[in-house]
Amino acid sequence: MFIIAGLGNPGREYVRTRHNVGFECMDYLSALYRIPVTKSRFKSLTGEGMIQGEKVVLIKPQTFMNNSGEALRAAFDFYKLEPQRLIVIYDDVDLEPGVIRIRGKGGPGTHNGMRSVISHLGTEDFPRIRVGIGKPKPEQDLASYVLGRYNTEDERIINEAIEKVSAAIGEIIVSGIETAMSKCNGK
Repeated sequence: MFIIAGLGNPGREYVRTRHNVGFECMDYLSALYRIPVTKSRFKSLTGEGMIQGEKVVLIKPQTFMNNSGEALRAAFDFYKLEPQRLIVIYDDVDLEPGVIRIRGKGGPGTHNGMRSVISHLGTEDFPRIRVGIGKPKPEQDLASYVLGRYNTEDERIINEAIEKVSAAIGEIIVSGIETAMSKCNGK
């Protein structure tokens, strides 16, 4: 069994913003594998189903980005899984739009949502998929950039990246993190 969590912010005002690409990945997986993510528990919207023959729980924390760890800790405690059975998907300003990076473990970088997850779980040893959203222009505030919406070209690129994240999830489940990293990292 795997817990797959996409980080984002709840609420209509955050739909299709750069910071919500994790939620968009959950929506795509939900539609692709027919796993409704509508049950309210663990301070999240969740859905249980199967991906590549493996039971999964899809999670969209409703705690807002900077407190995502609260929700994931609650799910983690309930399911009592090893950290390697958690996959977290989130945005990254340090990657060009559309680039995905899979890692088996690591620090939070500058991402407050991941800082919360690592703090609440007490470990950095879990797989994650970062989705590049690009950097703001020098005169642009980081918060307004990540909470802003994509332009038409970036939206197309991000939609392609979301499809690649879905393939990467399948690869992690079937073949493991190392194979997924070698096959899926990049544009």
